[in-house]
Amino acid sequence: MKKNILVTGGTGFIGSHTSVELIEAGYNVLIADDLSNSDISVVDKIEQITGIRPTFVKVDLSNAELTHRLFEQEQIDAVIHFAAKIYVDESVRQPLLYYKNNLCGLLNILQEMKNFGIKNLVFSSSCTVYGVADQLPVTEQTPIKPATCPYGNTKQISEEILHDMTLSSPLKAVILRYFNPIGAHSSALIGEVPKGVPQHLLPYITQTAMGIRECLQVFGNDYQTKDGTCLRDYIHVVDLAKSHVAALSYLFDNQDNNLFDVFNIGTGEPYSVLDVINAFESVTGLKINYKMATRRPGDVEKIWANPTKAQQILNWKAQHTLSQMVESAWKWQQYFSNQNKKP
Repeated sequence: MKKNILVTGGTGFIGSHTSVELIEAGYNVLIADDLSNSDISVVDKIEQITGIRPTFVKVDLSNAELTHRLFEQEQIDAVIHFAAKIYVDESVRQPLLYYKNNLCGLLNILQEMKNFGIKNLVFSSSCTVYGVADQLPVTEQTPIKPATCPYGNTKQISEEILHDMTLSSPLKAVILRYFNPIGAHSSALIGEVPKGVPQHLLPYITQTAMGIRECLQVFGNDYQTKDGTCLRDYIHVVDLAKSHVAALSYLFDNQDNNLFDVFNIGTGEPYSVLDVINAFESVTGLKINYKMATRRPGDVEKIWANPTKAQQILNWKAQHTLSQMVESAWKWQQYFSNQNKKP
């Protein structure tokens, strides 16, 4: 029997790519999403890529009654929980929105998992939980420092909630701490679609190259890094998606109730903002119009992963180079812009 996986936020950037990888790995996928930061057409694209249409339910998971109804009506073997607000800058401006959405959604899902005896959860966390780390690269044993933004704090609190739940119930939880996902599926049918002005670097680069944005702002050129701009560990979204399939296998193979395990999901290679711009220009032959701006509240100067634990235990490793990441994002931007041209 195929196992049924609930993917919350499954029409989003990472959720859609993970849904594809799950289907191709032989799972049945049920997507639950409120479509606040995505579009229902993504379900069609997933079907186009895989030949199989995932079940889709539109639902606000911060609503306890609606979440209960979802679990009551569907047979679920495991949950991959993506659904959350994700933008650092927005969280600084609207902290209440982030605490309500990100924490209430998780609490409702955990309550229903308990109600219906569902033990397996993969949680979408973030390297922001490390705050400003004392040593780099960070390992899973790196001390958790105070979060630099409400978004990061919701991830810290969520991890604490999950740890407590695994001690008091049969819940098994795998925490995946993402670094910076970029790129798009090789089909160019799915990718990152920010609503409004992009908050992430690469979509702003591709939209600037496409002429949608006039100029890219680089937030801060006075950091203590090789070129003054922030350093990040960029990972291809398909590599990231595959880590969720590996995490599910780990959960299903592990009979230890109360399992709580954490993995860094990155490449281990730090790149600056200017590195990403230069890689994009090199791959595409296009020049990006950019200017330096002041630092952005909530941004960490530099962080990258030591992904050894995920390589050893999950048998997972990132495969794509930075050039491949930016090239796939550009192909996606071109496809998306062509599909959405006004007549």
